Amino acid sequence: MKKIILSLFAVIISAALFAQAKKADELVKFAETKYNFGKIKQGVPVNHEFAFTNISNAPVVIENATASCGCTTPVWPQQPVAGGKGNKVTAGFNAAAPGPFEKTIFVKVAGTQQPLELKIIGEVLTAEQYAKYEAEKGTKKSGK
Repeated sequence: MKKIILSLFAVIISAALFAQAKKADELVKFAETKYNFGKIKQGVPVNHEFAFTNISNAPVVIENATASCGCTTPVWPQQPVAGGKGNKVTAGFNAAAPGPFEKTIFVKVAGTQQPLELKIIGEVLTAEQYAKYEAEKGTKKSGK
């Protein structure tokens, strides 16, 4: 009987804690969650900063940021972000392989269950393709 009561008590406590867990988007607000690099040159790493604001009254800790592949390197603040203050998560992308890409960065906020998702997209062009793209872009700007 004691085991049943103890198990029931553990389930009730777990349910109460889970119900109180906040969602990450209730604590931080990103200015944007998707960024398009457009056409980029192969072999030239690129970066984008995803700015966010702590929309809660308490300090927020970004526990970690992980990427969907090894070609994307996220950097996040290591110190707590005070309520009402902002910071950024930087997504670095190593443009090694030509072709279109879509990568996801998962941002885990302390005290939340589900991470926030940030996305970077674009197309990696070979050096020859990129030179042609730049030449065409320059021709369009000059009105020819």
